[in-house]
Amino acid sequence: MKNNQVVLYIIVPCYNEEKVLPLSSGMFLDVLYEMINDRDVSDESRILFVDDGSKDNTWNIINELSDKDDHFIGIAQSRNRGHQNAVLAGLMESKDYCDITISIDCDGQDDINAMKEMVEAYKSGADVVYGVRKSRTTDTFFKRFTAQSFYHLLSWMGVEAIYNHADYRLLSSRVLEALSKFEEVNLFLRGMIPLVGFNSTCVYYDRNKRMAGETHYPFHKMMSLALDGITSLSIKPIRFITTMGFIVVLLSFVGIIWAIVGYFNHTTVQGWASTTCVMCFVAGIQLLSIGIIGEYIGKIYLEVKHRPRYIISDRVGIRDCKSLNDNK
Repeated sequence: MKNNQVVLYIIVPCYNEEKVLPLSSGMFLDVLYEMINDRDVSDESRILFVDDGSKDNTWNIINELSDKDDHFIGIAQSRNRGHQNAVLAGLMESKDYCDITISIDCDGQDDINAMKEMVEAYKSGADVVYGVRKSRTTDTFFKRFTAQSFYHLLSWMGVEAIYNHADYRLLSSRVLEALSKFEEVNLFLRGMIPLVGFNSTCVYYDRNKRMAGETHYPFHKMMSLALDGITSLSIKPIRFITTMGFIVVLLSFVGIIWAIVGYFNHTTVQGWASTTCVMCFVAGIQLLSIGIIGEYIGKIYLEVKHRPRYIISDRVGIRDCKSLNDNK
């Protein structure tokens, strides 16, 4: 078993959460103090809020929380970069200070008590602990149907993802170190974490309703996330185009033979055979060529982008953690 006094950083991405943050922050602090008092984690553990370029009072609230309790710290991105980039920023910012991280959304929907089970699973040897919803009974039919379809589509596309798992998970320091070597800009952490490997397990929980405010993941953002997940971790769509090209080429040859037979049987109009043959053949060759070129473009697309995934514009409480870490 690993050392009981592990340093835990709870990573909480925030975007325009001025309504829910004053409520959920107290819940996070309560569960952290409970784990500290039970000696499950060290008093050096922290709750790291990541302000993802909020336009409301979120960053000011984070500063106020940090002034009231040293266990609250925060970083602010220079602009809104999206939920996945915010989570990654928190993970990378904290990886040198802690033994484990737990990422969780700010809205209070994920059961915070599952953190205790995650920590116990870590102490039992797991480096990755996925928080998985037991069911989707609280979702509307439309959201439940689209979410389930999304996970099935990911599986069909060859993306390794945990069913009914979002971004509520525990990661050990060595997983964070390995993850830091992944240089993808088009992020989909639900698919990237399984690629890192190491021992993993799942903790199951019931999901609650949002405590306050409105969701920041409407349907169009969910579709965008799904597209990012597929295109960043799979080139099957491009291979599908290649397959279509082969099929069309084969059908083109059948069409050519049919046109030639029709010509000699005098069942076609003048010029129809040659036009049909050329159109079928060229269309098939074009699709095949696009598919082959796309294979290479897809690989380049996945490998060579090196734009910054996040830029931190401000920090609160982080320097205190740095000093504490240096004095160990």
